[in-house]
Amino acid sequence: MAYPLGVVGIILSMVFIRSIFRVNFIKETEKIREEENKQTKGAIPMSLLVQNPAVFGKSIGDLSSLLEHREFVISRIWHNDNHKIEIASATTVLNQDDKIFVITTEKDAETIKTFIGNEITMDRKQWIPTDSQLISRRVVVTKSELNGKRLGDLQFRKLLGINVTRLNRAGVDIVASPALTLQVGDKLTVVGSEQSVAKVGEILGNSLHRLNEPNLITIFVGIALGIILGSIPFTFLGIPQPVKLGLAGGPLIVSILISRFGYRYRLITYTTLSANLMLREIGITLFLACVGLGAGKGFVDTIVNQGGYAWIGYGFIITTLPLLIVGCIGRYYYKLNYFTIMGLIAGSTTDPPALAYSTTTAGNSAPSVGYATVYPLTMFLRVLSAQLLILLFFS
Repeated sequence: MAYPLGVVGIILSMVFIRSIFRVNFIKETEKIREEENKQTKGAIPMSLLVQNPAVFGKSIGDLSSLLEHREFVISRIWHNDNHKIEIASATTVLNQDDKIFVITTEKDAETIKTFIGNEITMDRKQWIPTDSQLISRRVVVTKSELNGKRLGDLQFRKLLGINVTRLNRAGVDIVASPALTLQVGDKLTVVGSEQSVAKVGEILGNSLHRLNEPNLITIFVGIALGIILGSIPFTFLGIPQPVKLGLAGGPLIVSILISRFGYRYRLITYTTLSANLMLREIGITLFLACVGLGAGKGFVDTIVNQGGYAWIGYGFIITTLPLLIVGCIGRYYYKLNYFTIMGLIAGSTTDPPALAYSTTTAGNSAPSVGYATVYPLTMFLRVLSAQLLILLFFS
């Protein structure tokens, strides 16, 4: 009875918070991108002039040992003595006034510049030799057997004489460190001779049509394991009834675990965007259909003859008032991003339709991340609080 207006109350809470704080979607999106770049250590390129006498005559391998806690890749070097651009390897020696092309993170950029030399203005096209010996291409990981492998284990620089400078995952560039774990769908920026780059393409797959496969096996394995987890009763002291995560909480927790650790067991989580959207929309539609079938039979009679309008009113107040209070506190005192607040509001009420509204409005994944973060705990607390109320008032 209370569910339909409860959903409306959740959405109205989001709209009210947006209105009272005069949220600008463009600015919120920019803030989200800035936060993602900081968290993912986004890769930035720069050209440096070797000027520190401490590194003269040292190899790049020695430099990597001295800066082992810094993330950087020296891709190409322009030798001052012969004015020739070469692929940088671990044995390449740095000399005074050599120019190097480096991929690093914003956090480590200043340290790298301080240790090696000043940054110089040099276009990326200038790092491509005029005789076209070197090329830079993006190669896609499409072989399932590479899912979960470390980039360093492939030894591309040693065996093929090429450099992997960046890895693009879900639209974000990351510095390609040897410890980085590969996943199907990753795009590697590779620099080397045309023959070597072609060989890397053969090793990684680089077959775009393979990415059209939605990899449904992992999805349905996750659903099955989630149903099993959701059906397991957890007993707590003082609570007569066991608590279960249910058909929603179990799959959600399992999906988070598979996303984080699935590559270690060669589980491919890459899914095409169209397949992802299709499953999402079908799931929400089935959910709402089941709610309607379960409550629709006596809906009108309950409202008209059994005081159901009071239930609807209580449900609206119970839903809306806490969301407005917490949402305003999160925005005013903790400066949370509005898109994150939308996900938190939807997750705190464990409401998929509210999540669908949030993701459609935001146009990014921030609401989904917020939703998944709070959903397991809030669902457990909702079940627990209901049972505590029963103990308090009916014991």
